[in-house]
Amino acid sequence: GTCINSIDTKSQVCSISWSHNLRELVTSHGYSHNQLIVWKYANMSKIAELKGHTSRVLHMAQSPDHKMVVTAAGDETLRFWKVFDVKEAKKRTSILPGHSPSFKGMSIR
Repeated sequence: GTCINSIDTKSQVCSISWSHNLRELVTSHGYSHNQLIVWKYANMSKIAELKGHTSRVLHMAQSPDHKMVVTAAGDETLRFWKVFDVKEAKKRTSILPGHSPSFKGMSIR
């Protein structure tokens, strides 16, 4: 195969999950930021950086309805993120430059 694109994320990439309903994907990261990044596909522009874990994100899985992902990290927490909701995505496309899109998260320890 041929590499068609390469993105420097500035941190370890631990996992990738594609949206089933949107042209987006989310990556989870370790050192040095321990965050999730939501990307617009195919131009790979960052939609959002989701922070909350204090240690490397070790695993990520999608919910059965494909609207949320759950992450598990070395900080001994599970965090639930609403990232692939079609209604929320429509709101994100109307966000003014310089403003943050809304994402919902919850933590369990």
